[in-house]
Amino acid sequence: MKTIKKVIFWTLVAFALIQFIPIDKVNQPVKHSVNFIEVNKTPQKIAGLLKGACYDCHSNETVYPKYADIAPISWSIKSHVNDGRERLNFSVWGTYNKDLKTNMLTRATETIQNKMMPLPGYIVYHKEANLSDAERTLLIHYFEDMLKAKAY
Repeated sequence: MKTIKKVIFWTLVAFALIQFIPIDKVNQPVKHSVNFIEVNKTPQKIAGLLKGACYDCHSNETVYPKYADIAPISWSIKSHVNDGRERLNFSVWGTYNKDLKTNMLTRATETIQNKMMPLPGYIVYHKEANLSDAERTLLIHYFEDMLKAKAY
């Protein structure tokens, strides 16, 4: 019984201590001159879908939820945001070269079509990101039209 109490005690101490290891939740400033929505004069409906389902992880406009202050959950969230921004950051779209843009639009189309994005774990806590099939089709067609016209 003493061993169980010690384990619980030290687990609680460790949990309390890791709360002092914060994540950096500061977003870089967004330059509208290179932001995807402004650069491409994205229609309002598409812009709304992107903001609701993509921008938290794929832009410098991340809105961190309250639970992002609790370690180790915060570390996982920050890791997902960093990974998302590395793969595609809508806030710096205008700085990418044509090949990167082509690759990113192609990959975005595939991941949306295959329902790999938004991540299922994200959708659980962000209902607005749970895209309907019609909304997915709308985004896919928008990206495909951009690819066909090479308008990016």
